[in-house]
Amino acid sequence: MKRIAKFHKVSEKQFAEGWRDSFGEVSDAEVQNIYENIRLPKRATAGSAGYDFFSPLSFELKPGETIKIPTGIRAEMECGWVLKLYPRSGLGFKYRLQLNNTVGIIDSDYFYSDNEGHIFIKITNASNEGKTVQVEAGTGFAQGIFLEYGITMDDDVEAVRNGGFGSTTGKH
Repeated sequence: MKRIAKFHKVSEKQFAEGWRDSFGEVSDAEVQNIYENIRLPKRATAGSAGYDFFSPLSFELKPGETIKIPTGIRAEMECGWVLKLYPRSGLGFKYRLQLNNTVGIIDSDYFYSDNEGHIFIKITNASNEGKTVQVEAGTGFAQGIFLEYGITMDDDVEAVRNGGFGSTTGKH
């Protein structure tokens, strides 16, 4: 196995900003408590490809409901690698829990963005069987897999990222 990445927490200030953006005004003490309990992603077994992302809060999603979760996590990885995010397999299978962007793509340069590369995961309970999903704080709800990628022989991109969604969309 190649060791190409390391997970970090974002700063408490960055986490508080993301948390309040998702959930409205909460006290500094509440944000600090949530921040202190954030767990870095981990693999469950030596044969697991995915790193489990643990929910920083307990939540319930009825069919059709969506939640945007600031994970408090950032991923530092070598150039030439990407972190792809998916729902945990069991939650997807049992409840049809889906990421709103189908697959989250975390580029290696996202770590250096203004928002410290803070990873948000927006999920929807797309159950067509009427099932409500409940996730307890500290439970794995998504998984990330590091993959190596290639570029074309004539690629000459030199642009530098500074932002999140849409920040890499260039004019062609």
